[in-house]
Amino acid sequence: MAIVEHGAWWLAALLALLVSLALQVGVNYANDYSDGIRGTDAVRVGPLRLVGSGLASPPLVKRAAFVSFGVAGLAGLALVIMTQHWWLVVVGVACVLAAWYYTGGKRPYGYAGLGEVSVFIFFGLVAVCGTAYVQVGRVSLATLLTGIWVGALACAILVANNLRDIRGDAQVGKRTLATRLGDAHTRTFYVILVSLSALLIITVALLTSWWALLGLAGLVLIIPAVRIVLSGGSGAALITVLKATSLAELLAATGFAAGLAISAFGG
Repeated sequence: MAIVEHGAWWLAALLALLVSLALQVGVNYANDYSDGIRGTDAVRVGPLRLVGSGLASPPLVKRAAFVSFGVAGLAGLALVIMTQHWWLVVVGVACVLAAWYYTGGKRPYGYAGLGEVSVFIFFGLVAVCGTAYVQVGRVSLATLLTGIWVGALACAILVANNLRDIRGDAQVGKRTLATRLGDAHTRTFYVILVSLSALLIITVALLTSWWALLGLAGLVLIIPAVRIVLSGGSGAALITVLKATSLAELLAATGFAAGLAISAFGG
């Protein structure tokens, strides 16, 4: 989007990427630590976690989480100094707090069914719009819609994850959105998120260039996953859905970005 709006600043984009990756790593370590000490991972269908399986001590995993947050903070501070948008420090602090209190603290909001809201905001709106903002200095409608469809796909990943763990989470009192909605409604929600993403990619293409429709190529990979979800797949089958959804988001974003770059450079 920054390329399309003739404001691409590659150093700022790379720093934003470093911030987002470090936060992603940090939140996974934080979740591993907090879920592990609570015993939430005692009944788990997916891959083993460090604390829950005993592969690493809780203090070590907690330290890894904060080191990751520190890397994100340093990269973010460099970005703020470069751009002089000092209010972004508040956004950075909010990102770290959201990452830690997702499953950490006395009242983790991830246990109250608010995980998808956080993922949508931080993995979609903040990540996409923030990266564009530090380069262009504004957030256009097309950028906002892009943040929404990316956030929707990120939510779909979490929905698939929580659908897989719905029984185990219910047993230990982890009230995710999936446990609140129930199995059938969670599957419907997943399909809605995927459909919304496809619709918004088309909408952004109308606002920018038809080349943006290359983003839909990535969503082809999600079709088998949607079939598994709609057919009532569970357990190991939902691990396949989780992987397919993650890869589909990555490829959709890559195809979308490549298409916009082609259009910007005269394609």
